[in-house]
Amino acid sequence: MELTLTTPGLLFPALSLLLLAYTNRFLSLASLIRGLKDRYATTHNRAVFGQIQNLRTRLVLIRNMQAFGIASLLGCVLCMFVLFAGYNTIGKYVFGCSLILLMISLALALREIQISVHALNLELNDLEEEKER
Repeated sequence: MELTLTTPGLLFPALSLLLLAYTNRFLSLASLIRGLKDRYATTHNRAVFGQIQNLRTRLVLIRNMQAFGIASLLGCVLCMFVLFAGYNTIGKYVFGCSLILLMISLALALREIQISVHALNLELNDLEEEKER
């Protein structure tokens, strides 16, 4: 396979949008944490505290998603530089590493979404239990 400068460049738009989506998730999570912290301070409800613990896990995942996504983007830039310098074999390995970093970032995103859906299901179950009372 021939690797040219344009191949890693094709990932720039996708990685930029992915990082933007990760940042939006982070910002919404930060807002949610602040709101739950205020709610817990007034009620000392254990369920709210459990939600805060869940959000802590999600926050770590989002941080790691962003880190691996940024590392992937840096890998693409490095790959382009190495290819520009004429080192095609090294460029292929660097590009392969950046793709692996992107896959790790996406796998973490999938895990974070699973945790988020589980938390929402718990909220819905709690709402249904309150309705039945």
